Amino acid sequence: MAKIKHNNFIDTVDEVLSGAKKEGVLHLYAEDKVLTGRTIQIKGKEMFHFGTTGYLGLEQDNRLKEAAIQAIRDYGTQFPLSKSYISHPLYYELESKIEQMYDIPPIITKNSTLGHLAIIPTLIRDEDAVIMDHQVHWSVQNACQLLKLRGIPVELIRHSNLDMLEDKIKQLTTKCNKIWYMADGVYSMFGDYAPIPELLALTQKYTQLNLYFDDVHGMSWKGKNGTGFVFDAIKELPENCIVVSTLSKTFGASGATVFCKNQKLRDKIKNFGGPLTFSAQLEPASVAAAIASAGIHLSPEIELMQKDLANKIAYFNQLLSQGNLSIISKNDSPVFFLGMGTPATAYNFVKRLFKEGFFLNLGIYPAVPIKNTGIRITLSSHNQQQDITALAEAMEYHFPKALEETNNSEIKIRQAFGMDSKKAENISESKEQELFIEEKNTIQDIIKDEWNQYMGKQNIFDWEGLVYLEKTFSQHPDPTNQWDFYYFTIKDNKGTVVLMTFFTYGLWKDDMLATESVSIHLEEIRKTNPLYLTSRVLGMGSLFTEGKHCFINQEHPLAEKALKLLLDKLEEKYNDLNADMLVLRDFEKDNSYNKTIVEQGYFKIDMPESCLIENQVWHSYEEFTKTLSLRSRKHFNKEIEPYEKYYEFVIKDKLSKSEIARAYQLYNNVKDNNYAINTFRYTQEIFESMNDSPNWEFIILALKAEPENPFIGIMFCYKNDNHTYVPELIGMDYKWAKEYQLYRQLLFQTIKRANELQLQKIDFGVSASFEKRKLGARIIPKVAYVQTRDNYAMELMNTLQNDYKSIAK
Repeated sequence: MAKIKHNNFIDTVDEVLSGAKKEGVLHLYAEDKVLTGRTIQIKGKEMFHFGTTGYLGLEQDNRLKEAAIQAIRDYGTQFPLSKSYISHPLYYELESKIEQMYDIPPIITKNSTLGHLAIIPTLIRDEDAVIMDHQVHWSVQNACQLLKLRGIPVELIRHSNLDMLEDKIKQLTTKCNKIWYMADGVYSMFGDYAPIPELLALTQKYTQLNLYFDDVHGMSWKGKNGTGFVFDAIKELPENCIVVSTLSKTFGASGATVFCKNQKLRDKIKNFGGPLTFSAQLEPASVAAAIASAGIHLSPEIELMQKDLANKIAYFNQLLSQGNLSIISKNDSPVFFLGMGTPATAYNFVKRLFKEGFFLNLGIYPAVPIKNTGIRITLSSHNQQQDITALAEAMEYHFPKALEETNNSEIKIRQAFGMDSKKAENISESKEQELFIEEKNTIQDIIKDEWNQYMGKQNIFDWEGLVYLEKTFSQHPDPTNQWDFYYFTIKDNKGTVVLMTFFTYGLWKDDMLATESVSIHLEEIRKTNPLYLTSRVLGMGSLFTEGKHCFINQEHPLAEKALKLLLDKLEEKYNDLNADMLVLRDFEKDNSYNKTIVEQGYFKIDMPESCLIENQVWHSYEEFTKTLSLRSRKHFNKEIEPYEKYYEFVIKDKLSKSEIARAYQLYNNVKDNNYAINTFRYTQEIFESMNDSPNWEFIILALKAEPENPFIGIMFCYKNDNHTYVPELIGMDYKWAKEYQLYRQLLFQTIKRANELQLQKIDFGVSASFEKRKLGARIIPKVAYVQTRDNYAMELMNTLQNDYKSIAK
């Protein structure tokens, strides 16, 4: 993995959406001269429109159009003044009609995004806390970013996970005054609902709990007077609940509405709710259209519209039930989500449907997890029954073809979404198998020479190194240092190795590569709760190794197919283990397999840079410094060579019992002072195991001026089968570190020792790249590819990065 920074998130989103744009399924333009709602023209082709969020079709209602036109004639295109001063003449009528619909006076905002920005920072006090469903709309999450600057706890839970919600409530009850849970009424991608009855029951159980709903997708098509899903579920708005609804989407106009029972709070939001005070108000045309729509909502006609749409939804559900399509959430909302699993399958399917004359929405990261990519189908009053029938038939026909062309299956999709896979059938395999994959659970079952030929020339994962790692970690009594090992070899039908790699399965800290300030605060919590914010990860390589963990014979014609076969196998293993995360590590940043991996449902993140010294042979310090830049040469002459005289240097293959204890103490010193890569602490047994392995040696530094004192520095080094020298861990006594340039001296003595052993490659690993570069290390940008079961893990990391003060509070 890598340091999860906001830039990583932006870059990942950009890459995913840019890929979809290149495929021609995103950032499109409608070309119609006149829009009807039933069809839409894209790239010269007229398509039936199954992508609107105007579920009742009111945006095409002539009454709304005429009202908007007349308002422009009467009042102009806008009323350019803040509502804090004066509202234009139509506002009073709109507010009156909305109050008639809800029996509550509304607050009207420019749109729901600005509404959340107006409400949330005003509503949430410094002594409060927020818990968000991780699928709550982006506009809610964005508004909550402002709370973090005030040190307010902002926590995430997995989607509609009430057990997790209750655990969070229990953690916050003694620390906070009010606890606000924020969710969507109807979720925009899957069309599923917030569990309103259960949430109301929780507010009875925990009086501090308050509810905040974004119900813009539940508006108009549901509830008395079209007041929406949440109001239909709760019947009467309680004091501890706030609902944000919309005047756009299904309502057919523009703007948003906010409802709360507390008059004092409502006045406070109106008096100083950021965008309400400083943003322009709704245009006269929008207000007039909303008045016309409100009139329809207050008439019996709204029930007829709702019934007509409900009939179409029921008809579509009936058609879908006759097939085997992976519809994710089956309910009576107008939003349907057909799971595709990977972006590649979704691109293929949506382009097929475009050709057939159906416009559908792509559902992709960050709106959904990459592995939960799919197609969002929305029904509206514009759709005719014959259109719906034709769409269902086209989906049923093209779905298996899209799966086959992208190496996907119904079983994989259902597993990715946690669905029952009993109905799914595997795609038939080719009669003539080109590739064969072998899985082993110990390096002892793999031929030593074959492994070393492809994997054994770097780091600590030659054959002997993996013997050490298995002995040390496979049966370790400490669960934080216990790993399972999985080895994968793919050969063609002639027995030629095309791909070889290994994975480990164990616990990782969720903040492993977060900023140090985050980890420092979390470690305080872990003093009483050691496994706080940890995940079960199936990861390429191991946390103890670094480098190119996957060999792919790029000259082989089946190389890319072998990689896809590996990804299939890993997905099976990932699901069998029920791991939280699947990580492919240490690929070079510009690699030829990026598109293949991303399209199979992984997102790419930057890793810490690797540091490598290669092909250095020197016989004097003068020769060594000639390999350095002029600036680095000055650094060596000033900060390293002059300090060498203060040290006694010893290279040991074995340490005594007391020396192991001292070495472990020095390792812990470094561990306690460095959270740049926050892994679990290794136990002393791991170092004792090094002592028993013939491939390990120890560079020990002692001060000549302190002959009675124990050594003050140690480098734990692995000799890789005469190919690579690996300074894996370091230990230091910080009392002497600055005065005697201890860290820099340990780095140089490692280089010096590798030169003596004639090992021309030194794998310096990650971190401290600035210091290592000054001694001649080449810096290699790396990336990892990550798959998670939902967006919770990534959103949690963003929360941790930006909110360590909240965590501490």
